[in-house]
Amino acid sequence: MPAARKVIITCAVTGAIHTPSMSPHLPVTASEIAEAAIGAAEAGAAVVHLHARDPQDGRPDQTPEAFQPFLQVIKQRSDCVVNITTGGAPTMSIAERVRPAATWQPELASLNMGSMNFGLFPMLKRFEDTLQHEWERTYLSDKGILFRNTFADIEHILTTLGANGTRFEFECYDTAHLYNLKHFVDAGLVRGPLFIQTVFGLMGGIGAHPDDVMHMKRTADRLFGDSYRWSVLGAGRNQLPIAAMAAAMGGHVRVGLEDSIWAGPGQLAESNAQQVKAVRQIIEGLGLEVASPDEARELLALKGGDKTSF
Repeated sequence: MPAARKVIITCAVTGAIHTPSMSPHLPVTASEIAEAAIGAAEAGAAVVHLHARDPQDGRPDQTPEAFQPFLQVIKQRSDCVVNITTGGAPTMSIAERVRPAATWQPELASLNMGSMNFGLFPMLKRFEDTLQHEWERTYLSDKGILFRNTFADIEHILTTLGANGTRFEFECYDTAHLYNLKHFVDAGLVRGPLFIQTVFGLMGGIGAHPDDVMHMKRTADRLFGDSYRWSVLGAGRNQLPIAAMAAAMGGHVRVGLEDSIWAGPGQLAESNAQQVKAVRQIIEGLGLEVASPDEARELLALKGGDKTSF
């Protein structure tokens, strides 16, 4: 009997989509982020995708100093692959967004592959009575957010981080983002195996219908052949259905409280580990196996945890 296919689980521990008032389980302080990441890794996540927050009010914090405390704890207690965001928050400049990954030189960094409208405002109606901080209301009500990722911005991140051996989780929110990535492949600035994270269900990007998932997969297959590893991110209630679909189609999966704060209809997830366990059950129910950190490193051709700066 052939060996079961290995599926990489990425866990996005905390991020810029949800704000602290939306869920008491969203990690905010450095110690909470570290414990959440370690718990997710112990549950089966080979990769942890990390943002930092101001411990006082939970707003996104993209200073390298904000990352340092939890990066060191995670490395001491886990061999998981650390993926540092270069997305930060859509209100930040590209110079702000790249600094943590440039400083700490992780094995992986996220890279958004195109500019887009970023619509968080539909969440305001659901959560407006629970918001505790003024920045949350201002941020969520803004219908004018443009998440800037120009060709120059992308090239700057590729060359800045690539010089340190960092590889990328290419976040593609729409079909055009796949073509943008193909441009950089053709220009020789990116080499395979590419780790492509197709993102579904965030307002401003492609939807979360199964046809949308199939379309992105077909397009990536045509553009990149066998030189990429495909993963999916389903926002909100789409998280597990899209993960199940992708796993069955040969892909990898991303879950976590950055992308969805839910464990079921009207039920808040109590931890990142809970979501990892849920998607692991789906993966193993399909007769597949969860990839270990070292197996993920091999699949993604990463430099190794001993070659980071934290």
